[in-house]
Amino acid sequence: MTAENPMSIDHFKNTAELALDEVNPVAVPLGEPHALTRTHSVERADGVEAGVWECSPGRWRRQIVQQEFCHFIAGRCTFTPDGGEPIEIRAGDALMMPANTTGIWDIQETVRKTFVLIY
Repeated sequence: MTAENPMSIDHFKNTAELALDEVNPVAVPLGEPHALTRTHSVERADGVEAGVWECSPGRWRRQIVQQEFCHFIAGRCTFTPDGGEPIEIRAGDALMMPANTTGIWDIQETVRKTFVLIY
């Protein structure tokens, strides 16, 4: 979804229960089960995308190259950046990932997060 007016306010009401778009498999799964994602987002003309994202349990490789801020609303997972230590993440946690952060997501319990991608 693209915001038509860059000065408009996009309201993501009740992000814990917001209806999300169609189910999609992750791009690079690593074994079984294959994680599935659902998203509701707005991409603005100023190079920012924001929304709500949900992912079912599974392991997969992160492919996003944009800088990302995310706040976890529900679930439990681990992110291990390439060349770094695992980061345990639970509902209530937030991350700021620099551009080109790659690594492995291991979703143990379905996660839901709000996110902002900066292009």
